[in-house]
Amino acid sequence: MCDTCRQQPIFGIRWKCAECGNYDLCSVCYHGDKHQLRHRFYRITTPGSERVYLETRRKTKKIAIRGIFPGARVVRGVDWQWEDQDGGNGRRGKVQEVQDWSAASPRSAAYIVWDNGSKNLYRVGFEGMADLKVVNDAKGQNVYRDHLPCLGEQGPGRSAPPSLQHGHGGWTDGMFECLNSIGTVVGIDEDHDIVVAYNSGNRWTFNPAVLTKVATPTNSAGFNETPQQQFAVGTSCRFALTWRGLWEKIGHVQQIYNDNDLKVEVCNTTWTYNPLAVTKLASKDGTMHGTTSGERLSALLKKLFETHVSRRRQRGAGEERRQRGRPEVLKQSNTAGAGIGPDVNGVFAGHTALQAASQNGHLEVIAVLLRFHADVEIEDKDGDRAVHHAAFGDEPAVVQLLAHAGADLNARNKRRQTALHIGVNKGHIGVVKMLLDLQCHPSLQVSDAFSGISVAGNAGNADNVGK
Repeated sequence: MCDTCRQQPIFGIRWKCAECGNYDLCSVCYHGDKHQLRHRFYRITTPGSERVYLETRRKTKKIAIRGIFPGARVVRGVDWQWEDQDGGNGRRGKVQEVQDWSAASPRSAAYIVWDNGSKNLYRVGFEGMADLKVVNDAKGQNVYRDHLPCLGEQGPGRSAPPSLQHGHGGWTDGMFECLNSIGTVVGIDEDHDIVVAYNSGNRWTFNPAVLTKVATPTNSAGFNETPQQQFAVGTSCRFALTWRGLWEKIGHVQQIYNDNDLKVEVCNTTWTYNPLAVTKLASKDGTMHGTTSGERLSALLKKLFETHVSRRRQRGAGEERRQRGRPEVLKQSNTAGAGIGPDVNGVFAGHTALQAASQNGHLEVIAVLLRFHADVEIEDKDGDRAVHHAAFGDEPAVVQLLAHAGADLNARNKRRQTALHIGVNKGHIGVVKMLLDLQCHPSLQVSDAFSGISVAGNAGNADNVGK
């Protein structure tokens, strides 16, 4: 707790007096010259990290920081989602005050009065979001520059766990009880973080990268089966999804990714799950009728063409049924006659033919679809476009083909992910290299403020991406 302003807990750097017993300051108070300027302090960047012994503030120079502070002029920023509250794109406003967006995120928002007279609070740092962009900056607080750590600097000590927890619930000193201790997984949250219970009675949420599995439950039906053996796409089987141990819902598997994660539709919304987080249930008739991805693509193309190709312009209905779903038939059917060609952007099972072919690497089908003007920017219910599906399927050749067709390689889905984010998270090195070769933007941020390349470190793929 800051012993001057009483902020509890201290957000950001903790400044501990080296000459007074148990006396701490927050950054605002430290740079605001609270407490004795002749006293030397320790700088503690993160909980558990090594403390750094500093010179006194009395003879140290200050510099003024500038940016989004009261008096600054701003326009809407990259994460703007508030329609035309500002009066329209490019309209300006003035910062009146820097405030807290929430109690757990101080000084992460700015109160703006727009030139059209409207007023509201907007995010400038909350969960990495930037609703505003500065046009004319303003002077903020004066700080002791030489007392601040260099950006990215990490000293020795116990800083590794907090850094891995950044964006995954954070780190507190109480979590040190978990180091080298055995706990039990009790839930997996919406961000795929793991909730673990310990003998102390505490439950902590962790980045999966810091955990090591030491035992596997033996009483889980089908637990040791591979996802391909346990699950199938397009079946009428049901799945029970346990969410933080609080409720169960029934869903249907829509897709199995290359890393065995499952895309499941639940309550008219699709989610991606670790296969160990779902429990397979029998279908209503007690049977399982799975289909392969190739069969699913054929079914998609069949659905696409069966209602649009005139039977009168085909030589035989029997031959037609045997040929549907083949690339050469796409060419023939689209030249059968004016105005009766197939709808190449038709949707079946929630996806277009281009999206399905992109994920499964069917280059010939994609080439024909593009020749007949298939739309590369159509989104599915998750906001994923064809290039996202190519990244999920680890298909760099498809990414290249889509790029040459004008696909936006920096497009975001509803989780604010680009194809690059998906590639590095999945460890699909070929896709990542292809995207970078095609000059995609490597620094677009997801909601936790990590760029595409920095996400690779959290996913354990940084070394491979570096190659």
